[in-house]
Amino acid sequence: MKVVIIEDEKAAAENLKFLLRTVDSTIEVDRIIDTVSGAVDYFSQQNDIELAFFDIHLADGISFKIFDKVQIETPIIFTTAYDEYALKAFKVNSIDYLLKPIDEDELKEAMDKYRFTKKKVPMDSQLQQVLQILTTDRKMYKSTYLVQQRDTLIPLSVDDVAYFTIDAGIVKAISFDSKGYIMDENLENIEMELNPNQFFRVNRQFIIQRRAIENIQLYYNGKLILNVSPKTSDQIIVSKAKAPQLKKWIN
Repeated sequence: MKVVIIEDEKAAAENLKFLLRTVDSTIEVDRIIDTVSGAVDYFSQQNDIELAFFDIHLADGISFKIFDKVQIETPIIFTTAYDEYALKAFKVNSIDYLLKPIDEDELKEAMDKYRFTKKKVPMDSQLQQVLQILTTDRKMYKSTYLVQQRDTLIPLSVDDVAYFTIDAGIVKAISFDSKGYIMDENLENIEMELNPNQFFRVNRQFIIQRRAIENIQLYYNGKLILNVSPKTSDQIIVSKAKAPQLKKWIN
């Protein structure tokens, strides 16, 4: 089976290519394309692609722009870092997705689903619906948490939170004025509720607000150290795999 990968992160593209060969040695990657313009050129010409993998954000824009310029009937699996609302949109519209970083078992399930359906999916109307949800779902993000301060419950705006962290099993929100508030939710749920343009999960212990970042230090083996305000007692280390995502998010 021949596939094409539309992805602007070289490491992510190579990882997907490797995983595809792992789950099915007969899969051939015809091309890796990193731009909207390149994808338009590719699909404007005759090809024998059976399946395409599309990242949402490419080097020169959002991948949905491709469908404004060329008709694509090839089944598509999206690779995305979007939150649960966008992911639900993909499911509703019968378009499969893979959440980055891509898991081998999830990739295998997606391929099994493709083989089971084995049909062309009309893309235009579905993609427009997905794009609409992607651009309007921000109003659904959490804006306030009700937190306890001594014997009083107070509303805490997410705009006042520098970062969320977990310490000794306790999840806390740390405000820009260095106050700590114990949260009733785990970091996984909090991550899903926050606007990804405003907050980023840098590792297992921290979700950081963009405004809290002071600078980034280069660390060994491709890792990064994130310095924030207010300062943290422990270093915030960003893994080599997560570093490119953080840089792209900040840019």
